Parts: sequence; C-alpha cells; structure tokens
Amino acid sequence: MTAQRRAKASVKPAGARAAAPDLEALARAAQARAYAPYSKFHVGCALVTRDGAVFTGANVENASYGLCICAERNALMAMALAGHRDLAELVVATDIAPPASPCGMCRQTMLEFSPDPAATRITAIGPGAARVSWTVAELIPAGFTGKQLAPAKRRR
Repeated sequence: MTAQRRAKASVKPAGARAAAPDLEALARAAQARAYAPYSKFHVGCALVTRDGAVFTGANVENASYGLCICAERNALMAMALAGHRDLAELVVATDIAPPASPCGMCRQTMLEFSPDPAATRITAIGPGAARVSWTVAELIPAGFTGKQLAPAKRRR
C-alpha cells in the first residue's frame, strides 16, 4: 500500500469522533508499573487533554522520600513535555477504599494545567467499584495561579 493510500485509509469521515480512551484501564496498567519498594503503595494515573492526547504516569519512590514523585505529576509532566497545557480529565488508581485523593502538590499541578478548573474532572478509583470524583476547583478551591504572579503596578 502506498503512503498516500495509507493516509486516505486512516482519514475519518467528517464529524466522526474517536472512541473515548479507557482512562481507568490505562491508570490500572500504569499502576502495575509503579516503583514503590518502600511504601508498597502503588499508584497509576491516566489523563486526557482537551484535544484527545492521552498520557500515563506511575509513582516513583526514592530512599530519600522527598525525591519521590506521584503518579499524577508524572503524567502531567509527560503531557507538558509533549507540548500540551490543557488537562481535560484525569483518573488515579490505588488499591485502597475509599480511594485516595490527590496530594497537595498534585492538586496544585492539576490547577496549573486546567484552563477551566470547574470543568476538569478528577476521578480516584480503588478496588472493585470504589470511586470518588471531584473537579479541580473542588480539590483546590483557592489555589495559587499565575494570575497572582502578574507584575504589580509601580508605585510613585
């Protein structure tokens, strides 16, 4: 098959939508790749951007605990490194019920990449049907944003 023919074969009809990614399955798959030799608390994350790009992450621990990085921030950093800045939805998977909510650093990072925090959905899943959902605005209602960093007007 020629390159031109392959390209035509992959074109979707006008108005066709791609199937929504199974963020829960992707978060569980990422969770299986977590590096958590100290806490044994394996966390996976999957997210989708507003234009449909999907990224995953898992927690990675370090003997120097302050150097650990959460699954959510790993996925968000992969998104940012790929040039995206528009988180639409995120799922985080743990093995506890009720499911764990994201930590403060992850909440702040989600806020950084949420164009509309009241519309950006965050879902934590645990074993079985255990799940809790929030918006970013609900998780960090008075979050610090770049708006607070605007240069102050000079005083005379």
